[in-house]
Amino acid sequence: MNHAKRLGIFGGSFDPPHIAHIALAKHAVEQFGLNELRIIPTGDAWHKSRTLTPSPHRLAMTRLAFVDVPQAVVDPREIDRQGATYTFDTLQALKAEHPDADLYLFIGADQANAFKTWHRWQEILGLATVVVADRPIDGQGGMVSQWHNAVSPDVQRLDMPSLNVSATEIRAHFAQGPYSASKMSAWLPAAVQHYIEKHSLYRLN
Repeated sequence: MNHAKRLGIFGGSFDPPHIAHIALAKHAVEQFGLNELRIIPTGDAWHKSRTLTPSPHRLAMTRLAFVDVPQAVVDPREIDRQGATYTFDTLQALKAEHPDADLYLFIGADQANAFKTWHRWQEILGLATVVVADRPIDGQGGMVSQWHNAVSPDVQRLDMPSLNVSATEIRAHFAQGPYSASKMSAWLPAAVQHYIEKHSLYRLN
């Protein structure tokens, strides 16, 4: 008996991609037995209040960041798509390309909080199993239990340690300068750190 292909989807602005993103990818592959994990940098992020770093830079950094995750495939479709990009459209396209695959959509706790504002969120639940990388608020995965009440009982939880790193903080450190190279190496893969320095990303001037 052939088991269905397990295809994961992990999207985000990846501005920049950091060690928590990579940890999520590795835990997702292991916990859910993924055959492939599509890493999908967002294109025109309608929900972002700030301007994103130009997409060629974010795509290049994302390719550098996930090179050590064999199942990870960086997928530029949302960057290539014209206009606003929605997760629903991406999932629908992937389902059409892989009709026999089981889709797993991995989102962070911050995205989970806003999930019911997403475009066609109810239909997303029909296309993919939603998995939340939960930061437990009470040690018991309280956020997911709230989700069961508010969103869907089928939401899964990704078991991974909480890593205290944020892209916002990383950008702020580069903007303020001079920054601690040792702190950055704890937050960023070396190749991504070098790329940011080479292209002078996140500097204020």
